[in-house]
Amino acid sequence: MRAVFIAICLAAPAMAAETFALPQGCSGTLTVQMRQCLVTNVWTCAADAPGEQWVSLFTQEGPWQVRKIDRDFQWLTTFYASPPVVETMQLPAADPSNLDELLTTQNDLYDFTVTRDDGSEPERFVGYDRLTGETVQIDGETLLRTEFAYDQLNPAGDIVSSSAGRQYVSATHRLFFFGEDWNLATPDQITDASPVQFIYPGEAGFMSPDPKFDCGGVLSSFEVGQ
Repeated sequence: MRAVFIAICLAAPAMAAETFALPQGCSGTLTVQMRQCLVTNVWTCAADAPGEQWVSLFTQEGPWQVRKIDRDFQWLTTFYASPPVVETMQLPAADPSNLDELLTTQNDLYDFTVTRDDGSEPERFVGYDRLTGETVQIDGETLLRTEFAYDQLNPAGDIVSSSAGRQYVSATHRLFFFGEDWNLATPDQITDASPVQFIYPGEAGFMSPDPKFDCGGVLSSFEVGQ
């Protein structure tokens, strides 16, 4: 399955097609057009465990990453396109992300480590997600606003970088969506990749690899985070 997804989603650019093909046994569920010239496509596969989903992220220059998540939005496996790298979460996590806890108590702490197949050092992420109590409607979709912050640490326990921001979470889809994001070292440099349009099976633009909003000559500088 890993080789199939690398070949289909990350190898050859799919931008010439109106949609991109999924492996046999997989079905698309949602497409989200976002700011910062980004588009996300979501699908599920019959061979996966209940609650697991695949989430792809495309820019105007092609595929960026494909991530497999579980029902609590743990980053199980992530395939990066350029350079090609496979990232795997160490399970069980020290303190796994828990979407049910967030939705029930309005706060969730997490502490997990990911490893890469390129020989680089493991990366540890320690942080939190918190509901703000605000509910918003975007393109008819009910979303909950969140605040988040996390530190990225090296194996020695030193903080490599610290990020914070405001995102959205869907209790229906059990998915987080980008919002505003910034590095704590440069808090005035805020990037907004909020969702703009939600597209379902049978609607125009479903499973499209082509982002629509804020696209231009410069590739998005948005850093993919939690």
